[in-house]
Amino acid sequence: MHVMQYEITLPADYDMKIVRERVATRGHLLDTFPGLGLKAYLMRERGAGSPVNSYAPFYLWATPEGMNSFLWGPGFQGVVDDFGRPRVRHWVGLAHTEGPASAATPTTATVRRTPVPHGVEPARFVADAAAEEAAPGAVASAAGIDPSRWELVRFTLWEGPAPADGGDRYEVLHLSAPGRAGLRAGRHW
Repeated sequence: MHVMQYEITLPADYDMKIVRERVATRGHLLDTFPGLGLKAYLMRERGAGSPVNSYAPFYLWATPEGMNSFLWGPGFQGVVDDFGRPRVRHWVGLAHTEGPASAATPTTATVRRTPVPHGVEPARFVADAAAEEAAPGAVASAAGIDPSRWELVRFTLWEGPAPADGGDRYEVLHLSAPGRAGLRAGRHW
């Protein structure tokens, strides 16, 4: 599994209806994308619990071929054409779990980034992060690590309002999840 996100910060006066329309008309295009486990189309609005307007899709890739096909293909080129080339963050996948609310449609998401503390055995930290169970209200959760920055990322989809202490909070506009059935069955992508 590969974890990926890019966040496009938009001007304070940007009409976020444009992002909503973009996702409403194009989001379905990745609903069956080969190699994709899950893509959450995330957005946050300034003044609605966020300091900025942003569009910040989050991906769980089942295969590097799927990720590469997207990044070097027309899907990502559309993002570049419309918003400029964003910085794409990438983490090695550690774990993915279905949460207690796995049957629900997610409405919010959190992305929490945590530095691996100095003096902590990396293998123990990673094992603890991979073993963390999903909280009540979680639809699904995933963890990844960037060993170049020693940063853990935890991504969680929620059936209702995201907890305030869960990291950056987003609204989920659409979920493309062609690989999620395998996740529910306990198989790895």
